[in-house]
Amino acid sequence: MRRGTIAAVVLLAAASAVWGQGAPLVVEDWSKTPVGQKGVPAGWKAQNWGSPSYDFEIVSEDSTRVLNMKSNGDSSTINKEIKVDCKDYQILQWKWKAVELPKGADARKKATDDEAAQIYVTFPRFPSAVRSRIIGYIWDTTAPAGSIFKSQKTGLVTYVVVRSGEADLNKWLTESRNVCQDYKKIYGEEPEEKMEAISIGIDSDDTRSRAGAYVGEIFFRKS
Repeated sequence: MRRGTIAAVVLLAAASAVWGQGAPLVVEDWSKTPVGQKGVPAGWKAQNWGSPSYDFEIVSEDSTRVLNMKSNGDSSTINKEIKVDCKDYQILQWKWKAVELPKGADARKKATDDEAAQIYVTFPRFPSAVRSRIIGYIWDTTAPAGSIFKSQKTGLVTYVVVRSGEADLNKWLTESRNVCQDYKKIYGEEPEEKMEAISIGIDSDDTRSRAGAYVGEIFFRKS
């Protein structure tokens, strides 16, 4: 995840609005965005660092709208403002499908930190530029599933490798993560701050390769 992405996420978090109570809390189901719309989807903001292509398109699969993401030697990330207390909504659930992994990528190394799909959760802490905590759930090419490690590019991000390699390519998968538990495992304490941004990304700039993935519904639910 690039420093410019971090800055954009932090700025979005500072401006976020309070979400109402209820279950589940839908972050995105793409139902309000027309099929065929390209670029940054409605309700999301671009991070605009470097030269992102935002080769994104809303498509229909099995009568369900999803986000199709492609990357050709670039990094594109979009952000959405939220305000969710993980003590109330511990579980982040989403659907995704990877179709092409960046060749030779390995998030454990700064020179090959590319992923076909990334879901980031931001916990802003003051001063946000140096103390915010960001958990990145990723589909990596090489790092083993279940691995948890700091990004070599920025100390704000800790990666959780949810999927790895090509075994599950071209399959829709549903993921569920207890964000509170992940936070405590990573930082050794319960989160005091609320989650204030969700980010979706695709990245192949370090390996100068290609990547492709789809992202479906994203929501929070109670445990």
